[in-house]
Amino acid sequence: MVRSEAMVMALTVSIVAATAALWQWQGRKERWRERVQRILRKFTRESATPAPLLWQVADALASNMEASLSISGNQKEDGGGGGGGGSSSSLNMLVAFVDSLPTGEEEGIYYGVNLRSKDFLILSARLAGNKSPISDLHRQEVAFPSHVLQSSSSQEVFDFVASKVAEFVAAHPVETGVGKGLGFTVSYPMGHSATEFDSSSSSTNTAIKWKSFLVDDPVQDQKQLLGEINSALKKHGMDVQAFTLATDPAGDLAGGRYYSRDCVAAVTLGVGTSVAYTEPAESVPRSRWLGLVTMGWGNFNCPDFPVTEIDSCLDSESSNPGHQIFEKLISGTYLGEIVRRVLLKMARGASLFGNRVLPPGLKTPYVLSINDVATMHQDTSEDREAVADKLRSIFKIADTTLTTREIVAEVCDVAVERGARLAAAGIVGIIKKLKRIEDKKSMVTVEGELYESYRVFRNYLLSGVWEMLGKELSDNVVVECSHGGPGSGTVFLAATHQGATAASGVIDAE
Repeated sequence: MVRSEAMVMALTVSIVAATAALWQWQGRKERWRERVQRILRKFTRESATPAPLLWQVADALASNMEASLSISGNQKEDGGGGGGGGSSSSLNMLVAFVDSLPTGEEEGIYYGVNLRSKDFLILSARLAGNKSPISDLHRQEVAFPSHVLQSSSSQEVFDFVASKVAEFVAAHPVETGVGKGLGFTVSYPMGHSATEFDSSSSSTNTAIKWKSFLVDDPVQDQKQLLGEINSALKKHGMDVQAFTLATDPAGDLAGGRYYSRDCVAAVTLGVGTSVAYTEPAESVPRSRWLGLVTMGWGNFNCPDFPVTEIDSCLDSESSNPGHQIFEKLISGTYLGEIVRRVLLKMARGASLFGNRVLPPGLKTPYVLSINDVATMHQDTSEDREAVADKLRSIFKIADTTLTTREIVAEVCDVAVERGARLAAAGIVGIIKKLKRIEDKKSMVTVEGELYESYRVFRNYLLSGVWEMLGKELSDNVVVECSHGGPGSGTVFLAATHQGATAASGVIDAE
């Protein structure tokens, strides 16, 4: 009997101890959840983008655009070389070296070159007029060898490009007398300031350079640069000529204009971001190349931006603190980094991934790409297995609960929704600047994986535009994917100049 009572007592003590341990574990779990949720709620609250805030951003962008054009015009009058980088505006705005845009009636097979950071695309495609779809598209990607990337001469770069263009044209010939033009675009902004490139002026003093390139010799204007390109083509026996040099968005705008006269802007939303749009001729002072403006809106800044502690730390620790603020909120490069930093804060301050040693991968800057974010964000499986796979492969976090995976997906959602809606505000700001919101239909073409491949980002952007404009005006702004895929704008630019009977030097922005 005594032994039985002792056993019962021991069992009771064990049960009480186990129950206490369970309560303690549940208490820790609840405190963990509360700490994680507190961080998430704060990030969500500070990232909010209600419609009134979006309108403040749109209004600020429109004002900055106006100020940049005014600064550019005043400095032209004074013979200066600056552009939109003055004290009244943070925007870089360059008049594109383009004197016309497609009409939709261009016909033939045309070539194009899209120069990127460490490689380039060569393209050919057929246009059949009557705004018919692009066809017979051939695209080849060519990597620059290391000795060319490290060259101190832009001529060596263009010589290599021309040699590969010659090989491509030989493999994809066209009918005699057709397609002698070559469109040429650059995927990164050309120039370190907002100097307006005007081939009629010899006073331009901004060197044209490309990010990730080690081409150090300054080129004083785009006409000289085109001369180098065409000299290289001639050296390699090419019977083609580059008429136009522009950034990617300018080419995308040309593609959009081929299909619709209502296309007034093109936006790149990928690892980086930039814009091209059409201005009425009278708004671009003292430039021969009238109407098409490339805008480095990544450097746009606005006191109404919903900037969080995470964003401030990212900016201060970047290679360019205080610059490219808009880009750091909306582009693919930074969206992945924002998500990583929020997860790192949750891991450090709330043990999101358990009490073990902090996973080393979580501390590696820019290890999380926008494609990784999209995969986790758009994972609709019941157990969020895609999220688990990414956490294992990128951060080496082997075991996660469903709750943890859902929190990771929610962090992605907050960062991406904010970025997409701010991009929407930027698009509306451009249309506002052009005074087309209330009584004219405007089409904006968007290129880049954020919009083309990331369904949720695209939906958030479109809903942001619709929410800002309301039912009555939302039909006046149409946002659609660019035509033909990467680099195809080069072909539309080539067709524009090949088919032109005379270069008027004016683009009809209306």
